[in-house]
Amino acid sequence: MPKRGIRKHDAQVRGRTAPKRGKAKTARAVTLPVILPDTAGIDIGAMEIFVAVSPHRDTEPVRSFGTFTRDLEKIAEWLKGCGVRSVAMESTGVYWIPLYQILVDQQIEVCLVNAREFHNVPGRKTDVEDCRWLQYLHSVGLLRGSFRPEPVICAVRTLLRHRQNLVELAAEHVMHIQKAMEQMNLKLTQVISDIMGVTGTRILEAIIKGERDPRALAQMCDKRIHSSEDTVMKSLEGDYRREHMITLEQSMAGYRFYQQQMAELDQKMEEFLEAVPAKIDLQSHPLPESAKRQKRQHNAPAYDLRSHCYRAFGVDLTQIPGFGAPTAQVLLAEVGPDLTKFPSASQFANWLTLCPNNQITGGKIQSAKTRKGKSRAALALRQAAQTLEHSESYLGQFFRRMRKIGRAEAITAVAHKLARIFYTLVRTGREYDESVLAKAGVRQSVRQEAKLRRQALQIGFQLVPLQGATP
Repeated sequence: MPKRGIRKHDAQVRGRTAPKRGKAKTARAVTLPVILPDTAGIDIGAMEIFVAVSPHRDTEPVRSFGTFTRDLEKIAEWLKGCGVRSVAMESTGVYWIPLYQILVDQQIEVCLVNAREFHNVPGRKTDVEDCRWLQYLHSVGLLRGSFRPEPVICAVRTLLRHRQNLVELAAEHVMHIQKAMEQMNLKLTQVISDIMGVTGTRILEAIIKGERDPRALAQMCDKRIHSSEDTVMKSLEGDYRREHMITLEQSMAGYRFYQQQMAELDQKMEEFLEAVPAKIDLQSHPLPESAKRQKRQHNAPAYDLRSHCYRAFGVDLTQIPGFGAPTAQVLLAEVGPDLTKFPSASQFANWLTLCPNNQITGGKIQSAKTRKGKSRAALALRQAAQTLEHSESYLGQFFRRMRKIGRAEAITAVAHKLARIFYTLVRTGREYDESVLAKAGVRQSVRQEAKLRRQALQIGFQLVPLQGATP
């Protein structure tokens, strides 16, 4: 069979007619309409920054700049000279922050693009191509900017994250203290719950100063210590070697240093919290008394954190089951009191990566796992959800009901509900009302009863309520 016949036969087998011989038609390039003509794309790097504008704006539409402050000012000056009003840049590490601040000060809108949502077409990848691709996608309106709160909230967030780093560094020194004590066979951690508390700190400082008498050390215990004096004396009989004492002394000095740093930071952080715009006047609407017993945490700040959050949000978030003042502070620093950029509670929960991310192919859900994310606000909500496992509230009952499909899934589901409750209270300014959720629980019970009755009828049975049983 000739080759022409083979091609015709193969095309018929594949269900297509053989192509007719003739001059091939050239495909026309499809271009999207430009929605934002005054745009630019910026590729951020540690040593060099590439900026691209529309080819109609400058004879050299792509330029490279350094990363010094004067170079960033030249970028803003060149963009304003080209008539650029909006800029798209990828949020790479922390390198984008200095340029972002300079562009915002120059009244240039900045669209921060998440790296997971910005993908170039396959092919050669260079910094020049990346900034051109960003500029093109932004000009046709295909980019979605990331959420960034107000500057005053960003300042509080920076200080809060730095404080968290100080807490972690102090915790490392506590582990070094415990290691030195174990090497000297001092079992103080077995008789005292917190060795960095009043009793533990008092005993450790006495040991560093040279006290070795177990009885003298045991008499330093606070009256709240449940262990007997003889037990404490046994735990303090150890092998006080010089090298371990040096480790213990320096670890204690490091711990005290970071504690002092946190105390100084709290004083400065309170000034930033007072600068946050207030939604409510504390004199006309004082902070209501808490129905929950608030236990002060070990590393909690010295100022009244609950009052600051109440003044900023306009509602007392600590009334929500599982919520504490530290959780409200994290949400204040990471999200802020202005939630108008999230049109609905569903979009807010989706931004927190607390919603199922359905992957549907062929009409079937292939995966429903939540998206991966490192949101500190979502982590705070998950930690608040874990405290509700044994709660008698509606959220506690919901946690135990969802625990049947997995504890991790239950934590995510409760954190999702907490996010929606937080969004509703902050947007509407209403106080938390447990009766609203109780009504939802009643509706859930009615639906569950109807489902059981239908299942019983399908197999030929009929459900009869017990006499005297509550529905």
